[in-house]
Parts: sequence; C-alpha cells; structure tokens
Amino acid sequence: MSDTPRPTFNAGAKKHLGQNFLHEQGIIRKIVQAVDPQPGDRIVEIGPGQGAITFPLLDRHGALTAIEFDRDLIAPLTEAARAHGTLTIVHRDVLDVDFTALAEGGQDAPGQIRLVGNLPYNLSSPILFHALDHAAAIRDMHFMLQKEVVDRMAAGPGSKVYGRLSVMLQAYCRVVPLFKVPPGAFRPAPKVDSAVVRLVPRAAAEIGVDNRVRFAHVVRAAFGQRRKTLRNALQGVATSEMIEAAGLRPDARAEQIDVAGFVRLGNLAPSA
Repeated sequence: MSDTPRPTFNAGAKKHLGQNFLHEQGIIRKIVQAVDPQPGDRIVEIGPGQGAITFPLLDRHGALTAIEFDRDLIAPLTEAARAHGTLTIVHRDVLDVDFTALAEGGQDAPGQIRLVGNLPYNLSSPILFHALDHAAAIRDMHFMLQKEVVDRMAAGPGSKVYGRLSVMLQAYCRVVPLFKVPPGAFRPAPKVDSAVVRLVPRAAAEIGVDNRVRFAHVVRAAFGQRRKTLRNALQGVATSEMIEAAGLRPDARAEQIDVAGFVRLGNLAPSA
C-alpha cells in the first residue's frame, strides 16, 4: 500500500446520499484480499467515497473505473489517484450506468467487469437488482452492505429473513457472505453492523429461468403478502394446478419454497 500523502477531503459524509466512509485498515486489507485483483481484470468500483478501497486496489492493480455521484469527491479522488495508478471516474448515478456497455467498451477487448463497492444502505437493494439486470457482463461482485441485508441475501427457505431478495439473487448468483464489519470501521459510525459479501453470477445454463420478467413477477407476488398461502398470494398469477405441476403445495407459504421451486413455477406461469 502506498505511503504517499493523500489530499484532504473537505466534504463530510452526506446523510442524504447514505455516505459512511470506511477507514479501518484491517478491514480494507481483507476486502482487497477478497477481491484479489489479477492482471487483465477490469474492476469497477461503485461509490469510491474518499478512496479507502480505491487506492489500495490501484496499488495492487494499477487501474480501475469508479462510479461516483457526489461531485465534491471527484477532484480530490482524481488528485490522490495519480500517486497510485490510473483512475477513470464516471460521474453518474450508478442506477443510470449501463454495466453491459461498460463491459463492452474495454480498451483492449470486450469482456466481463468485476464490481466492488461499499454500497449506501438506502440504495443497496436497487443497486443489487440493477446489477442482476447486467449479470451476464459481470464476473463477480464484492459488496459491503448492512449485515441485515447480507443475511437476507444468503438466507434459505424457512428462515424469517428469507424473501424476494434471497430468491432473486440466489437464482442468478452464488451468494457467499465473507466477514462482518463493525460500526467503528466507518466515519461516521452507522448504528448497525455491516458485512462483505461475494456474488458470482451463474452461467446461463445453470439458471434455468425461461423468462426473467415472468419469474420476477411470480416471486414478487408470492412474497407480497407473506402470511398468505401460494394459492391465495398468486391469484391471477398462477393457478393451483400450475403450483402443483411445479411440485409445490398450494397451501404452502412463500418462505417455505426453495429457489428451484420458484424457478419451476415461474417457467409454468403465464406471461405477466
């Protein structure tokens, strides 16, 4: 890690942007080790903030692209990056960034990108679903999120936190929780624990979803009213006969159904 002094970031964390800046060096090292950049990798960081992960990644890898919405952070990031490597900053809302186009626009050749980021708590789910829409262009993702969200992402059937997020992410990715991050690792310190998770998009043949829109519609409806049985929750979406044809019980509840069951049901349901 470079010992070059970094410029002062005068802008404090902005609450409306969900900013909490990572500063704990031990956690930063663990994240960089988990990402383990290799020659030829095309790394894209979401929300570099004050560069806590950005600069060590640049020290290891030499170049990366960062997506930053906060205009006040761009100049100090650009200045600091010169001592570490080549940083390309995309000044946009990450939800407006086309990851597929980013992957296709590589300087050497089109290929998959690797996403990294300390995601703002108030936008974590939208960002995750946005990444899913571009999963074919993404090799893997290493995100730091609220631990409660990571627990939901990795939960299995029967868990109280198993829900739509669990099913949608696990249908398209392998979800691997890596380690917990305490509040004191950030400034300002959030009121909750965080965690780092690795997401690895599945190969198309492994996913088995015939129609992504129809699958998403079935999962959303099933978990829309958790206390209802599938028969009642899916009225107008899938009949009891379709539920049974998928090998599921119409009187079961959504939290009892595994991801494969939802995939089977989504493939049988009529188009939304």
